[in-house]
Amino acid sequence: MLKELLDYLEDKKVVILGFGLEGESSYKFLRKNFPEKQLFIADKNIKLLDNKIELMEDPYLEVSLGEDYLNGIEKYDLILKAPGISLKNIDISKFENKIVSQLELFLKFFNIFTIGITGTKGKSTTSSLMYKILVDQNKDVYLLGNIGEPIFNDIEKFSKDTIAVIEISSHALEFIKHSTKVAIILDIYEEHLDHYKSLEKYIEAKFNIAKYQKESDFLIYNFDNKLMNEYKFNYKENDFAVSINEEPKTKNKVFIKNNFIYCNNEKTMNVDEKINLKGILNINNIMFILAVCYILKLDIINAINSIKEFKPLEHRMEFVGNIDGIDYYNNSIATIPESTIEAVNSIKNVNTLIVGGKDRGVKLEKLIEFLKKSDIDNIICLPKTGEYIERDLKESDKKVYFTTELEEAVKIAKKVTKKGMVCLLSPAASSYGYFKNFEERGNLFKKYLNNKEL
Repeated sequence: MLKELLDYLEDKKVVILGFGLEGESSYKFLRKNFPEKQLFIADKNIKLLDNKIELMEDPYLEVSLGEDYLNGIEKYDLILKAPGISLKNIDISKFENKIVSQLELFLKFFNIFTIGITGTKGKSTTSSLMYKILVDQNKDVYLLGNIGEPIFNDIEKFSKDTIAVIEISSHALEFIKHSTKVAIILDIYEEHLDHYKSLEKYIEAKFNIAKYQKESDFLIYNFDNKLMNEYKFNYKENDFAVSINEEPKTKNKVFIKNNFIYCNNEKTMNVDEKINLKGILNINNIMFILAVCYILKLDIINAINSIKEFKPLEHRMEFVGNIDGIDYYNNSIATIPESTIEAVNSIKNVNTLIVGGKDRGVKLEKLIEFLKKSDIDNIICLPKTGEYIERDLKESDKKVYFTTELEEAVKIAKKVTKKGMVCLLSPAASSYGYFKNFEERGNLFKKYLNNKEL
């Protein structure tokens, strides 16, 4: 498998497009296996070489940096693109057929069992839990993609018995021409509209995870999701429909009946099991995982024990602690309204909500109507979307506060939240432009909470 990949790359003129975590991984993999191969890096960051001695001392490396970094890119045989590089407003007609990725090359040349997990929300938790279940059942398994390692970091360790669990973003799927053996689409909501020309293009990218599957492969999809139902896709006989609302009339299905999750006719897990993952969204994600357990014929009792032991990931309905009689939760991962609504419904007793972030054109009407009808007393708004939320809640019975700083939002929350109740950070918007990422936003929230002077 590895030999076939290296043979394919040997005579190719390769440009690494984007030099973040994955781009650096690609460079190290290529340089290790081709010490004297001429390599190329294209990146918008003009200061990319600063303090990168390894790159500056590489005699077989050329770089193209700055605003014109894409100039002449069509002359390369392969464009090894990192997922974070957006080509939304670029004419790619001259080089689209040359775009590949670590994921694409891996799926093309490695015949191992792959479980790809995508969706607007829930990918990281589902991928991590799937990985834990397989580890606990002594499988040779690797966690790759967004939540794990870049694929090329581990690719030389894979054997024919390896199982790869891969968290895959829509960006990584956008130009893909191969699919995973098991493909999971958890859900699709309006998201990343700053990266795509239309919502349809975003949905199309998500479905690439299954578009190139064989008849013997499996797609596990969300039967209840509105946008997925509206998208015309040719489902296979093998595919599994997952529904929390009804029993789908499909050959393979996962559904809830009498408080039990069923995979086809097999009773698996009681939805009232005491687990650390809160809310119906996490029950829904577990249903996808149980479908994989069914496909792989894993020990269900052991799998349920793994689910019960699993702790929520950081920034995902994460209980920060009780401070002065108030429970604080960090749900910084919530970048769409649906995630915030789910968090409020799951955590219960939310008295104060901190909301707002980058405006990417995602509709807020559903969230605003939910907040108006909710029992939340205090809504603390941050720019930019918080400005619209504040405006539309002014005539409601809510106490609405606006501040430009998260630190000030925490200070307000400590003053106004009732003892014995919950303050929740769940922004319903991206962090970009105000924070490096959602992790920084969540970490700062926790830092300010622990500042006793606030």
